[in-house]
Amino acid sequence: MSIDLTETSITEAVRKTFDGVENERVKELFVCLVQHVHDFAREVRLTGDEWFEALDFLKRVGDVTTPDRQEFVLLSDILGLSVLVDLINHEDGSSTTDSTLLGPFYVEGRPTAENGSDISGEVEGTPLFFSGTVLDVDGHPVAGAQVDTWHSDGNGFYDVQMPEKLHHRLAMRALMATDDKGRFWYRSVAPRYYPVPTDGPCGEILRVANRSAMRPEHLHFRFHAEGFEPLITMLFRSDDPYLERDAVFGAKRSLVVDFVQHDPGETAPDGTHLDEPFQTVEWTFVLARGKS
Repeated sequence: MSIDLTETSITEAVRKTFDGVENERVKELFVCLVQHVHDFAREVRLTGDEWFEALDFLKRVGDVTTPDRQEFVLLSDILGLSVLVDLINHEDGSSTTDSTLLGPFYVEGRPTAENGSDISGEVEGTPLFFSGTVLDVDGHPVAGAQVDTWHSDGNGFYDVQMPEKLHHRLAMRALMATDDKGRFWYRSVAPRYYPVPTDGPCGEILRVANRSAMRPEHLHFRFHAEGFEPLITMLFRSDDPYLERDAVFGAKRSLVVDFVQHDPGETAPDGTHLDEPFQTVEWTFVLARGKS
């Protein structure tokens, strides 16, 4: 390795340090990363002060990241990288349900719930009744599919954002399973559009760019079923004012659904009569067969 490196020769010198990597994919990733990072620095004529400021920014992203707040995920989201990776890895125009972002509020230790359960966790809000069906590409029901679902409350807050109010209980999320007809259903509260967290480093980017921090109203879903590809997706409210300017670029027209409004006194899907307005949402999800 030369000790008299130049602005151009250093890139090749660093690339060659990965020649001994046995895993070809790992080697490709690091070699390309070095090439593009170096090209970026040369293209913008990066200064020392700017680079140290960038390193400090990444340190601060790490400082505010916790199991309940994924600031690195949010950084990837607002830069459009999360959606780009999803688009690269999922074919456009297929007959299956479109995928989109997992988001920073997914929780592994969510409670399990039976179909028909109230998963609101006693959070106050407009009652929401969701009914979903999971099919394969031939229209056959997928029984026993594991379904994660989660969403915000009527003020746009997730349970992990208000631990003291909920006494550290999880709410508005559950792990469910489809029945023999591929169906799952639950009661909760209607979500709301909300801003992504802006009190951390990612908020600085949004303010500098004069960008909206808002996410349109949506419901999250994650599906796992034996013999099928996993699916991470969302459903977006059709009349949401932020549908066209999602801060994390996750909204898709194929995932837009009507949140149907019902008047007090109407019969809810579970057979109860409510003396308050409520909403219903129905959707069919189509899973792709696993790759053999």
